[in-house]
Amino acid sequence: MKQDLKAKMVDGYLARSKQWREAQSALRDICLDSPLTEDFKWGHPCYTLDNTNLLILQGFKHFCALLIVNGSLLEDPEGLLRQPGKNTQAARRLEFTSVDEVHEREPLIRRYIQASIDAEKAGLKVEFKKTEEFDYPEELITKLDEVPGLKDAFDALTPGRQRAYLLHFSGAKQSKTRVSRIEKSLEAIFNGKGPNDR
Repeated sequence: MKQDLKAKMVDGYLARSKQWREAQSALRDICLDSPLTEDFKWGHPCYTLDNTNLLILQGFKHFCALLIVNGSLLEDPEGLLRQPGKNTQAARRLEFTSVDEVHEREPLIRRYIQASIDAEKAGLKVEFKKTEEFDYPEELITKLDEVPGLKDAFDALTPGRQRAYLLHFSGAKQSKTRVSRIEKSLEAIFNGKGPNDR
């Protein structure tokens, strides 16, 4: 019964996906023809192995994609896997601009899906960069020295929250914007919250 509800949620997602409906439906059919289980998470069709997320269908303005959660572990001799963002460490995605591309690449898509399953079954894990390996913006270093207790509060944050702040601060191109972001985050840092916590 639960699987029927999830299938209906995916059906609804595809019905709303006017631009990429055909391509995403073809990707869905390929995923369903694998040992993976269909789910619906974060507003997207998701395909799991023993409740571990392996694949996510995505739609963007200029393309749709099959996100492979552990994609950085896979061999990519064809050079088709794309890093979603410069700071993305594990996930990679296959991008498509038409249903014809999905059909043309179907044998490769199936190979990537099987490689993702094999990596998961083998227990392979992505080695994530440690927080110390991320660049600390100069403006943050200055604030950590200037504001009493800020360094201790920042160090007490979880590594994930620290990384989120470092990426948030570093994402600003101008120094004054970085300073502004840091100043707006001080209270949350002292309260042990990350930039995405409410």
